[in-house]
Amino acid sequence: MLSRLRRLANRTYERVLKWELSETPSHVAVIMDGNRRYASQRGQDKTDGHREGARTTEQILHWSDELGIEEVTLYAFSTENFDRPEAERESLFDLLTDKLYEFADADRVHEAEVRIRAIGELDRLPERVQEAAAYADRRTAGYDRLHLNIALAYGGRAELLGAARDIARQVADGDLEPDAVDDETVSQALYDGPTQDVDLIVRTGGNERTSNFLPWQANGNEAAVYFCAPYWPEFRKIDFLRSIRTYENREESWRRTRAQRALALVRALGHTECAEATRILHRFRDALPSGERDALDADPVEDADLEASAD
Repeated sequence: MLSRLRRLANRTYERVLKWELSETPSHVAVIMDGNRRYASQRGQDKTDGHREGARTTEQILHWSDELGIEEVTLYAFSTENFDRPEAERESLFDLLTDKLYEFADADRVHEAEVRIRAIGELDRLPERVQEAAAYADRRTAGYDRLHLNIALAYGGRAELLGAARDIARQVADGDLEPDAVDDETVSQALYDGPTQDVDLIVRTGGNERTSNFLPWQANGNEAAVYFCAPYWPEFRKIDFLRSIRTYENREESWRRTRAQRALALVRALGHTECAEATRILHRFRDALPSGERDALDADPVEDADLEASAD
C-alpha cells in the first residue's frame, strides 16, 4: 500500500514539475557519477553498479525526447578512468561495447531518430569499443532529431590541448593566419560530436564539480549546473525535471541581470554611446522587475532610444 502511494505521489509530482516548465535546454550534458558507490552500498560488484546505471541512461534518452531536448552528452569514461584496476576497466569496456551495439540497433533509437556519436581519444580504447562506436555512428548517421554524444576516453584539457596543437600546425604550415583565429576556429578543431553549446550540466552522486567536462562548450556558454545527491542508478525523472527547472530559473536570472546592466549603461551613457546595451535592453526588457520596467516605459527619452534600436 505504501509503495503504491509513493508511486502515485511521484507521478503527481512529475506532472506538477512538467507543468511548471515553460522552457527546456537545447543541450544537456550529464556526469553519470555514483555507479560504484551505489553497488558498494548494496554489497554488489562495481560492474553491477555500472549495469544498473546503463538502465538510467536508456531512460534519460526517453525523457529528453519527450521534452524536446535536442542534444545530450553523457560522460561515460574519462581519461582518468584508465587508472582504475584492469579487471574493472575491462568489465566496463565490455559493458560499453554491448550498450553501443544495443543502442545502435534499438527500435526506440530509430523511432526517435537519435544520432549517436562517441567523442574523446577513441584510439586509446580497446578495439572492440572502437568498433562498437563506429557501428553506432554508421547505423544512426542519417538522423538529427536528437543527438547523443557519448564521451569515451574524454578529458576537457586534452580536447583543448589537441585543438591548440591543430591550430598551431595550421598556422605553422601557412594555412591559417594568426589574426584569423577566433571562437569558430577553436570550435571546429574540437572533437566531432557536439553540435551546439551546452545549456545545462547535470551531475549525480553528490559531488559538486564539473570534472573537466566540456569546458569550451559549457563554460563559454555559462551553462547552468545542477548537482544532486542520488547516485546515477537512482536518478529519476523527477530529478531530471528539477535540473531543467534550475536551468529555467538561471535563464530568467541571466536575462534580468543583463537587462539591468544594459539599463544602467543606457541611462549613464545614452543610446548613441551605448547602442549594444540599448539593443540588449530592448531584447530583455520584459525580464526587468515590474517597477524598473514601469519606470523605463514612463521615460520618453529611453523609450525613444529603444524604438530606434529596434528599427
